[in-house]
Amino acid sequence: MIDRVNEFLEKKLDLPKVIIIYWPTASGKTSMSIEVAKYLNSEIIWADSRQIYRMLDIWSWKITEEEKQWVPHNMIDIIDINEKYSVWEYKKDTKTIIDNLINKEKVPIICWWTWLYLDTVAFNFNIPEIEPDWELRWELEEIRLEKWNKHLWNMLHEIDSEYAETLEANNYRYVIRWIEIIRKTGKSKLELKTKNEPIYDILFLAPFIESREKLYDKINRRIDEMFEQWLIDEVKNILDIYPKNSFWLNTIWYKEVIEYLDGNITLERCKELVKQHNRNYAKRQFTWFRKYN
Repeated sequence: MIDRVNEFLEKKLDLPKVIIIYWPTASGKTSMSIEVAKYLNSEIIWADSRQIYRMLDIWSWKITEEEKQWVPHNMIDIIDINEKYSVWEYKKDTKTIIDNLINKEKVPIICWWTWLYLDTVAFNFNIPEIEPDWELRWELEEIRLEKWNKHLWNMLHEIDSEYAETLEANNYRYVIRWIEIIRKTGKSKLELKTKNEPIYDILFLAPFIESREKLYDKINRRIDEMFEQWLIDEVKNILDIYPKNSFWLNTIWYKEVIEYLDGNITLERCKELVKQHNRNYAKRQFTWFRKYN
């Protein structure tokens, strides 16, 4: 890995250099990013739509101060759970950090989790800001409340299967938003992304994985650790402040824990569902990452 970094740094291009570390959840991206950052005396920028939120610590596998090993980390804990944050805002804020690091003659290191965040930086995508259609949103919300999240996801899948496959059905706010965009523009979000000329010379690095089976075993063990590290208490603390219908409380891990707290499933079933949904998510990540290989 360090040999690849050195070869990359020796390349003579006019574009500033950026390193992106990617691969599915629980594959070892965090430890690799810290190793590279320490080697280059640089900083890490997180591309994670969950870790930007305060209080989502255990649930998002947020890196601890001890795990950081004194390496500066950016784009973690920047907003509260009830605040909105778009891909466009991520690109703008991240560019500021990257430019500051480059001015200090440091090579920025981006550690991936959310693919749309990563794509907008890696491929210099522009995603236009589209004004919300509140009447349509209420219409779709009424459909969701009557027929629930999977039905809404199926509606999106019928008109944009490629993008729907990147979303969990329970990420219903995203599902509603993308149905809204298609109805307003006639185009999916993937079509609306405009690819500009590259502004960085990028090295993509991925940790080595022996097999998918071993990765899935690691995911299962990691989730067991999450429950041992008071994931349920974290959910309870968040519910003391925010309502159950808050966006992030309806995504994988939190929604299963809430089902358990409501007495609808056992703790063991809760753990099984979290593991299953994370394995499914990792499968979709493998598909998305083919473009970086």
